[in-house]
Amino acid sequence: MIRTEHFLEDAEAWLRTALAQLRERYPETASHTPECRQAWNRMLCEADLIALTWPREYGGRELATATLIAFHELCARLHAPQPINSIAHAILAPTLLRFGTPEQKSLFLPGIRDGSEIWCQGYSEPQTGSDLSSVRMRARPDAAGWRVDGRKIWTTQAHLARWCFGLIRTDPDSRAHRRLSFMLIDMRAAGVRVEPIRQMTGEADYNEVLFEAVAVPEGRILGEPGDGWRIAMAAAEYERGIYFMPRVVQLEDELAELEAALERAPLAADERAVHARRVQGLADACQVIRWRVDRVLSQVAAGETPGIDGAMLKLMWSETRQQVWEQRVELLGEAALVGPQAAAPYAGPASVLREFLWSRAETIVAGTSEIQRNIVGERLLGLPKDRGQHA
Repeated sequence: MIRTEHFLEDAEAWLRTALAQLRERYPETASHTPECRQAWNRMLCEADLIALTWPREYGGRELATATLIAFHELCARLHAPQPINSIAHAILAPTLLRFGTPEQKSLFLPGIRDGSEIWCQGYSEPQTGSDLSSVRMRARPDAAGWRVDGRKIWTTQAHLARWCFGLIRTDPDSRAHRRLSFMLIDMRAAGVRVEPIRQMTGEADYNEVLFEAVAVPEGRILGEPGDGWRIAMAAAEYERGIYFMPRVVQLEDELAELEAALERAPLAADERAVHARRVQGLADACQVIRWRVDRVLSQVAAGETPGIDGAMLKLMWSETRQQVWEQRVELLGEAALVGPQAAAPYAGPASVLREFLWSRAETIVAGTSEIQRNIVGERLLGLPKDRGQHA
């Protein structure tokens, strides 16, 4: 148990010791694996480092949001893995605490707090992608609650999850974002089927989930039926508020690694100059992202929501990170042919290939670049709405 007094000092001491223990089993290049992330999630839960800002009545420590932000930055600087249940920690838990009934909080928060129940997020669907207003999955009322039919896709870690939160259309006559509901679904219920999606990296973190007449009891809708869009948008604000701190630290580290790789690369003077100009441009972009992250985090610490800044950051960060890894792959030369699954003595180039391929997904997950550009264009620049998108 880490003391609340002098929290960050105690947390750093614990993190350094715990990460050294974790690395005895999983090297840093394995930080992305489910096994490593699950192990790290358990260690954080056992050390009472999950529910930092929750009320004490739900097992939290009631620390300030600024302390939570500082803790996430500390984890990133020490290269800690992302815990397997980060979707529940960063999105669902604060949403439950704000909108949930006492019964819902008592039912779901303990499993998040102790790490025993993993969650997944059921938003995207086939033919709709990031356009959440086009959700087709439906729930019809029955005597015991609801019956759910439909499909969700690109559902991260659905194959590991005990529960799913998602947007479901509970009014068959509704259109766009109206009358959607924020529903909590048991992934072990009869009629739920999970189909893995193999990625370019060779991994299968994503899934398609099929729901066939799945029974959902009363009391499993957060807020009122039909109020799901408002709740989902609030959940997105929680995600964007903390989402970028570890990621901007990671990006800064990756830029430093790119600069070191450029120094080592056996290049002709003119070719080196071309790469150096590109790297300088990426460094400038990283600095702009850092300034914007600091702005967003100051808003979040003050109890405000990041608003349009969240969309701008998602767009800038994901596309800049892609360019950083494109440069790393170019500098690998022929070693880039080994593929992301290669073992020693090619584990180094394989790790670069894995991150390069994974970065291709980052302009899709958590809202595509196209959707982010629509948001920025409509809400910041005042451009006419794209009638094909309603996000």
